[in-house]
Amino acid sequence: MTSASTAAPTLKNIFNADRFRHVAEETAAVYPRFDAARFLELALPGLDPLTLMQRLRCMTESLHATLPADYKKAVTVLRKLAPRINSSFVTLVLPDYVGLYGHDDFDTSMEALKFFTAFGTSEFAIREFLKRDPARTLAVMQAWSLDKSEHVRRLASEGSRPRLPWSFRLDALMADPGLAAPILENLKADDSLYVRKSVANHLNDITKTHPDWVLERLEGWPLENPHSAWIARHALRTLIKQGDRRALAVIGAGKKAAVQLHDFSVSPKKLRLGERLDLSFRLVSKARSSQRLVVDYTIHYVKKSGASSAKVFKLKELTLGAGETVVLTRSQVIRDFTTRVHHAGHHAVDIVVNGERLAEGGFHLLR
Repeated sequence: MTSASTAAPTLKNIFNADRFRHVAEETAAVYPRFDAARFLELALPGLDPLTLMQRLRCMTESLHATLPADYKKAVTVLRKLAPRINSSFVTLVLPDYVGLYGHDDFDTSMEALKFFTAFGTSEFAIREFLKRDPARTLAVMQAWSLDKSEHVRRLASEGSRPRLPWSFRLDALMADPGLAAPILENLKADDSLYVRKSVANHLNDITKTHPDWVLERLEGWPLENPHSAWIARHALRTLIKQGDRRALAVIGAGKKAAVQLHDFSVSPKKLRLGERLDLSFRLVSKARSSQRLVVDYTIHYVKKSGASSAKVFKLKELTLGAGETVVLTRSQVIRDFTTRVHHAGHHAVDIVVNGERLAEGGFHLLR
């Protein structure tokens, strides 16, 4: 996800005037005393300049002003409303309501967030409770990690991520990742890919500040289990890109690659933005047995100052048999992004196998 403050203009239109009218109509259908006109009077004026998340919060606050003042009664209405909203993203309003107004009724709020997460996600709202009462909230989330619903199990992992995109960081979990360890342990071999992705992302967050903690934990996991192995491989992606030998060893590629690299080609040698860069080379095994290889490539992007900044890209993970040869290729369009603006000059390109640079080349970007 991109940050909420820089969300694309079209994305914020998920919360357009028609959507507010839809929510007003559906709320009135499940709660006849709902003042739909008042809701729209509060929400629609001044809507145009608001960002995506500001529009979401505007809907939350307008609902609060027009739903029953009693929190439990308001949540009852919102639970009836949830399946009637015609956009899963818009259902984030429901847990947002809980995260904003439900702190004085912890039990009702936890049940509501568990219910709402299946319609969209409660991962942002649960963090409001983690921030205020981490021990009590984590105890609930640990129980969620054993729930029969993959949506609820994912909420346990995703909501407790230290660095969840689009949300604030959780200082307690940043300082001590062990606080959420029971959740991760319960999910280390989950049969849902939806959940495994979350666990991997959670662990990858932790590698930014506590890499040894993650490595020690994963080294003790049953990596013969394909689900656990999948999580480990994706959890260590940042460390693997950095050539961390211990991380490479966890996925079976910790030894120096016994290979020779031939015919490394970077073409064209000169190109402009929007044009395609092609890489190709041969790897020849010099080992007497099969070996696990992690092959990446690095582009050293020229910065405005003239210095360079390295960006590692995944290319291939493979098992290469004794004496075997493999030809690897990669094609990439060189274009500007909001997170990367290209500058003219020579861009070095490296091929890295099991953390070791085996070939160097480059191209010249014209502007």
